[in-house]
Amino acid sequence: MDKKIVQRVAKLSSLAVKEDELATYATDIGGIINWMEQLNEVDITNVQPMVGTEIAQLRLREDVVTDGECKEDVLSNAPERIADFYAVPKVVE
Repeated sequence: MDKKIVQRVAKLSSLAVKEDELATYATDIGGIINWMEQLNEVDITNVQPMVGTEIAQLRLREDVVTDGECKEDVLSNAPERIADFYAVPKVVE
């Protein structure tokens, strides 16, 4: 990776890169590319794929409507209540 390539990539990416930063970026990008090449050398022939979106199964539960079984806990926060409901001021005449 050299300064010329870094300049071109920066221009294509609409990034402002200072002249004195080009050498640093060239070294960093070259290191990343070398690391990616090292990953390609790893033998993965007997490695099972990890669970991803293609393999994963949804854990489904029965869709049942409940009251949450905590009605009193919820209603205990109400400043005012009537029976099992929140009491709110009338806003429309």
